[in-house]
This record gives sequence, C-alpha cells and structure tokens, in this order.
Amino acid sequence: AAMAARCRLAARFHHIHGANIRLDASHTQATRVESFANGLCFSQEPLAPGQIFLVEIEEKELGWCGHLRVGLTAHDPQSLEVVPEYSLPDLVNMGDTWVFAITRNHNRVVVEGEEVQAQGRPWEPFLLIERVRIPRDTLVGRSRPSRYSHILDDLYKMNVLPATARRSRIGVLYAPQPDGTADMHIVINGEDMGPSARGLPTTRPLYAVIDVFASTKSVRVIPVDYGFPSLQTLCRLVIQKHIVHRLAIDGLDLPPLLKNFCQHE
Repeated sequence: AAMAARCRLAARFHHIHGANIRLDASHTQATRVESFANGLCFSQEPLAPGQIFLVEIEEKELGWCGHLRVGLTAHDPQSLEVVPEYSLPDLVNMGDTWVFAITRNHNRVVVEGEEVQAQGRPWEPFLLIERVRIPRDTLVGRSRPSRYSHILDDLYKMNVLPATARRSRIGVLYAPQPDGTADMHIVINGEDMGPSARGLPTTRPLYAVIDVFASTKSVRVIPVDYGFPSLQTLCRLVIQKHIVHRLAIDGLDLPPLLKNFCQHE
C-alpha cells in the first residue's frame, strides 16, 4: 500500500522544469512550446527502488533531429539555480546524473562478457528486471490499427511500436545491487533494454529525468499499478496471443468495448 501511494505521488512532473516546457493542470502532460531544447522535466518525487517512471509520447514535431532522452539524477530539482538547456551534456556534466538518448532502433544495451538475457514472451503478464516485477500491460504502447498498419507495425501480436513513435511508452527505473549500488534500466514498450548505467548511489534520492527534446514535442506520465493484472487485461493477453494481428479482432465475436480495449488502449 505504501509503495502504491508513493507511485501515485511520483506519477507527475515536478513544477521545476525547462524554460520551454508547459505543464497541464494535473502536471502529467509536458509540452515543449518553442525551439527544440530547454525541455527538461523531472519526476515530482524521488523514485523508490524498482519504481518505474513511465511516459507516453503524445505529440511529435517534424524538422528536428533527435528524440526523447530519459534517465535519473541525484540532484533535487529544487536545488537547481537554473534548469540546464540540455540533459546531454549539460545536466550530465553536473555529475550524479545518468541519461540515455532514445533512438528509433538499437536501444538495447549489450554488456561485454555477459549473455543477453532472453526477454519474456509479450503476453506474459509481468516484466521481470532482476527482483523487480512490473505489470507488463501498462508498459506497452499501442498504435491505432489501420488499413496500412502492416507497414508501420508488422508485429501485431506483440503490439510493438518503434521507440520514438507516437503512443510509444518509455520508462526508467533503478534496480538495487548486492554491493549497495544500483543499475539504471530503460523500458521501451514492455521490454527491458538492459543496464544503461551502473554504480548509481542508492543512499541519495534519485529523480527521473525526461528531456522532451527535438522531434519529441509532448509526453504524458502513465501511472503504473503494481498489483495483479485485471481480468480485462488477462483477457486481452489471451486474445493477442492467439490472433495473427490486431485487425483480426474486428471479426471476433466479442463485446465492442472489449474489442476496443484490445485494439487501442
């Protein structure tokens, strides 16, 4: 219960942010209103161990190179005299900050000398990252299926989106290690990208960093409940496991609300 309460509190943006960012009234949507920089945002509260800060890309802006950047910082946003223009390199150069630039492809981190851990099946209800167990369904972004969806999203069964696409969901968390430090993990549409940074201090509060940079214009925080999957979610997982692609859902003898949930939510 305490973890759930803390997760709800942290599932919004801090009132300290970059000069070009505008937050909505709920502090869950951040939009960059000018230029391509000065788009830094932070979680309202420090994250708990294993707690993911998850955002969905809501709006893109053509004409810029580069995409969303996410990470963690041990700097309390309140302590910043001026919010840096960029997360990379400005905020990182201040120290005690770890930021990962999201690209359309090739976000998975391969550590030399270690075997790549097999990802769980996309219909498994939980994502496991070391000792952290997160309901997978909320983590997965879903495109709107259409006549030409096979061109944009050829893995219907897994509902996979390109990492930088609209409706893609990207999260950051830290997993404590036996030596007292932590590894930072990036999660993209329900898949763990591996330890993108290691040796983070667990003795200091760690805030999520979201840099609404360049072609990413607007993001929204997605709250994650750490309980059991709902019956509705379990039904969707079973349906997705047995269909060729999401367009086939239209032909199933299912209630319209469940069809919509399986295709879009």
